[in-house]
Amino acid sequence: MTAALPSAPSLPEEAWSANRLNERVTNTGGICPGYVQANLAILPKRDAFDFMRFAQRNPRPCPILEVTDPGDPEPKLTAPGADLRTDLPRYAVYRSGQLVDTPTDIVGLWTDDMVAFLIGCSYSFEHLLVAEGLPARHLEQGVNGSVFLSNIECVPAGKFRGKMVVSMQPIPAGLVEKAVEITTAHPEVHGGPVHIGAPEQLGIHDLAQPQWGDVVHLAPGDVPVFWGCGITPQQAAIESCAELMITHYAGHMFVTSQRI
Repeated sequence: MTAALPSAPSLPEEAWSANRLNERVTNTGGICPGYVQANLAILPKRDAFDFMRFAQRNPRPCPILEVTDPGDPEPKLTAPGADLRTDLPRYAVYRSGQLVDTPTDIVGLWTDDMVAFLIGCSYSFEHLLVAEGLPARHLEQGVNGSVFLSNIECVPAGKFRGKMVVSMQPIPAGLVEKAVEITTAHPEVHGGPVHIGAPEQLGIHDLAQPQWGDVVHLAPGDVPVFWGCGITPQQAAIESCAELMITHYAGHMFVTSQRI
């Protein structure tokens, strides 16, 4: 399925409404240009402080946009009026480090002690790159972005630990410097790349085998460029055997009403 459908919403409120009605259960790449998209991680209150420290110690993959009050599904700072239980296309539910479900809403799982973290997503700066003449190969190819597990160890905090997950975008060699310049200006959505070229140095030996997302093919002259990725909390849930963590499903982000 293509990353931006003909009916793709252009405003966050349109995306929230479509998701509540399950009208658009697909990835959010290319929708609502100009608005910040976010990864999601929801945990019981007892684990929230450790996770917040984990995110703060690893800002490249986990730049925090907002932390909700316990039991409140409304992100009042970044998306007032939204409901994090229903307003994403799809979710991923981890129990004891295992992925157990991928529902389209989590109303039945929500409890009064749930704390939600919104973490900036690189989908937010795609339109900035395109506006400066850089390609978005995954949108051109109609696929999700490629996401890989790297060999970079995150700084642990409490029970949370794990390796950094990275997203890859093919960038023409002559435009890599511009991509670095544009994205470094936006640390709230991962900032600049964590690695350029030489994927084997990250422990990635085959770009045709991403752990998440789809294969994105490099055009002649492209260089693989890697950014920290907000799927890192999911990897932390797996490696830490977290009792419960609810996240966005890979590529299916929450669209905030915050402008980039």
